[in-house]
Amino acid sequence: MNRAKYAGAGAGVSNSSALYFGGNYPPGDNLSAETELYDGTSWTEVADLNTARQNLAGDGIATSALAFGGFVPPGNTKTAITESWNGSGWTEVADLNTSRVSIGSAGVSNTSILAFGGDVGSGTRQQALTELWNGTSWTEVADLNDARFVMQGAGTVTSAIACGGYNFSPNITANTETWNGTAWTEVNNLNTARYNHAVAGTDNTTALAFGGTPAVTGKTEDWNGASWSEVADMNSARQDHDGEGTATSALAFAGSPPVGGLTEEWNGSSIATNVLTD
Repeated sequence: MNRAKYAGAGAGVSNSSALYFGGNYPPGDNLSAETELYDGTSWTEVADLNTARQNLAGDGIATSALAFGGFVPPGNTKTAITESWNGSGWTEVADLNTSRVSIGSAGVSNTSILAFGGDVGSGTRQQALTELWNGTSWTEVADLNDARFVMQGAGTVTSAIACGGYNFSPNITANTETWNGTAWTEVNNLNTARYNHAVAGTDNTTALAFGGTPAVTGKTEDWNGASWSEVADMNSARQDHDGEGTATSALAFAGSPPVGGLTEEWNGSSIATNVLTD
């Protein structure tokens, strides 16, 4: 990547096309509005978000994406701001119903996104809230069974998966839930409980989970619709990164500890490293 960052969000459908936006970059605490586009070979800076932020969520594809929630300055305030990407620029649209950070997401365009869980920063903090974006507004739908934040998800608004995360009792979780368009169902857990990981996948029957913490890891697990299986580790252990694509064609990028803009591609059987310089 052109700038090493973490705690941003992304969109994409394969290991040859992805978008990364927002986040934080060292040294110090620098919230970013930058957006970078990956074409399968290199990253290019494109139009900035209207609001710089970190720990936001996002989903869609490289030409039609949505960014929502996150911390904004001053003082890392939690926001409900939502922005829509049309392939060339960002436009502010209707806010989330509930301001929060570290939200899970699934969806395939800027007109069809699912947002679930998150941290509201006070009271119970971890949330089970699920909201559906229809291209115009957010509507609250059925809650997760397990309230949590810094989890990850993938899929569509009618067939999604959420896994891992953190809550304040019992803290780190391996719980996995699938969404059928109406409700969440608890299914088999990840083999390794984790949060701040990444997930790529097309629906609730096929997904890839990789990286995360505690004890920053490169562990990768494959979901076949019934259970998780450990597969080849990432070359560079990381957390607070992003992952896009499918279970057989995925991309991992950004993250901490600083990985220097390192990008990794997954082809379904092994990981190849593509190191891009500034």
